[in-house]
Amino acid sequence: MCILLFKFDPRPVSKNAYRLILAANRDEFYHRPSKSADFWDSSNEILSGALVTNFLTSDLDSYSYLKKVAAEGHLYNGFNLLAADFNTTEGDVICYYGNKGEPDPVFLSPGIYGLSNSLLDTPWKKLQYGKQLFTEVVERSQDLTKEDLVQELLTVMNNQEPQLPDPAIEDQGKEYIRPILNQYAAVCVRCPGYGTRTNTVVLIDSEGQVTFTERSMINEDVNQWKTSTYEFKLHT
Repeated sequence: MCILLFKFDPRPVSKNAYRLILAANRDEFYHRPSKSADFWDSSNEILSGALVTNFLTSDLDSYSYLKKVAAEGHLYNGFNLLAADFNTTEGDVICYYGNKGEPDPVFLSPGIYGLSNSLLDTPWKKLQYGKQLFTEVVERSQDLTKEDLVQELLTVMNNQEPQLPDPAIEDQGKEYIRPILNQYAAVCVRCPGYGTRTNTVVLIDSEGQVTFTERSMINEDVNQWKTSTYEFKLHT
């Protein structure tokens, strides 16, 4: 179970406002090998982990890429994809496609969204609670320093309060999830050997300055974490 929360504002009216505020948790088995996000090569043009490489290296816009993916969506297990174009002549664009939902990608209007192990904005209680906490921080974002905003978003993503009862999450998880339901039904999942092992915060301000912060577990130990921050400007 992962969770992703974001606010999209393609035309912020204030210089202190953000075009994108995104916070996400990556949940999986602690022992699974993985790499931290990093620039791929000396050109420093792509910063990511090892996922969604086709879009990052293609010349397609976000909608065209997701439309291409949707044509083969029925061949795969359930997945969600968000793709965005910033600094385009038409303005910022974010598109969404989930292969268990509508047949075509959709353009997202400005606003606050949440995504977990279901379709966009499926009203699981943990997702609704996460959006509430996220919204409270975002509404104060212009009054916070960038560093304080990142820290407050990380606090949101590490909230371990279970949001129960939630029949929807129980039904999807069935017998597997019931023994760990209390931990699983929180924004931050913390179970023996499985749970939240990476927090990611992405900020894009009105001038196209990007701040990418990743907090990752070290040595499968929930008490050891490493934080990396990258700052750069989007290509115009």
